[in-house]
Amino acid sequence: MKIPSLANIKKELKQRNESELIELVLQLSKLSRDNKAFVYFKLFEADNNDLYLAMVKEDLEEAFENANLKSYYTAKKSAQSIRRMMNKSLKLTKDKVTIIELLFFFCEKIIEYGYLKFRHPVIDNLYASQIKKIEKLIAGLHEDLQFDYQETLDNFKKHIS
Repeated sequence: MKIPSLANIKKELKQRNESELIELVLQLSKLSRDNKAFVYFKLFEADNNDLYLAMVKEDLEEAFENANLKSYYTAKKSAQSIRRMMNKSLKLTKDKVTIIELLFFFCEKIIEYGYLKFRHPVIDNLYASQIKKIEKLIAGLHEDLQFDYQETLDNFKKHIS
């Protein structure tokens, strides 16, 4: 089956009536937990980034607390798993400040829980790639916000080997 382009899907959605669209969104939200979370967030929490940020930080904190750090291998797998979880959450928001805050939180927890002490290249690269994402996002912000975040970013860069 060939999947149509977004333009074609958009045209078709415009032709549907309201009840058909509601049914379609409900079916979509039943397909996966991520879809359901996305629909919920867009309907109820889209304008409240602080609440969203707090909810995601709480989930990430719990994941870090439950992570297995017995060996470099399990630490690597845990860090990758938590990053995947964070990336799913980042897809729900387009607010750059919220994304930067979550990336900073992730990097802070990587340091706090001692992942970088393993000196495993995968963990080090994972951390460095998050720092690069933050740099790119900060470059796109207003100058005042850039200044506010730059010092924090510089502190995190010190941990890159």
